[in-house]
Amino acid sequence: MGYHTFDAERADKLEDAGQRYRFVSAEELLWALSLSPNDTVADLGSGTGFFTDDVAPHAGEVFAVDVQEEMHEYYREKGVPENVDLVTSDVSDLPFDDALDAAFSTMTYHEFASDEAIAEIRRVLSPEGRLVIIDWAATGSGEDGPPVDERYSADEAIDALRDAGFTIEHEAVRPETFLLIATLE
Repeated sequence: MGYHTFDAERADKLEDAGQRYRFVSAEELLWALSLSPNDTVADLGSGTGFFTDDVAPHAGEVFAVDVQEEMHEYYREKGVPENVDLVTSDVSDLPFDDALDAAFSTMTYHEFASDEAIAEIRRVLSPEGRLVIIDWAATGSGEDGPPVDERYSADEAIDALRDAGFTIEHEAVRPETFLLIATLE
């Protein structure tokens, strides 16, 4: 099961572009998602909408999913793009029905990782759907992000995704993070 969620009282830290883009750039995320202009996408663990804002101009509709309403309040104050809908929900209980062309998680997989959440993501993706996960690696130093003992390795995430019926299309392991692109089998 996943670990703690990011403290909403520290939401300002999630808006530090220099820090956030050190670990995944907007260009890399957009490449991994490979979106079409009419695609429906969900940002799983959207927080303040930092990466949601990068994806919104390239998609038709975006759902910013976060379990903490406080994160949505922060995002509202910051300004939510017109094509973004805020959804307060746990990843293991998403209010969609195979309507998503893509879903992504940037630095939040460790918060929701469970068989139930992965099965739910599979359920809500369209048959041609794509899942992109970029998260802190268990092999990292722990200087940034959550404690190392709250992280997963790329191999652990791959095994969980394969067990749920995903095919891994791309895998990249970096010093602090990993990136996975998965599609439905």
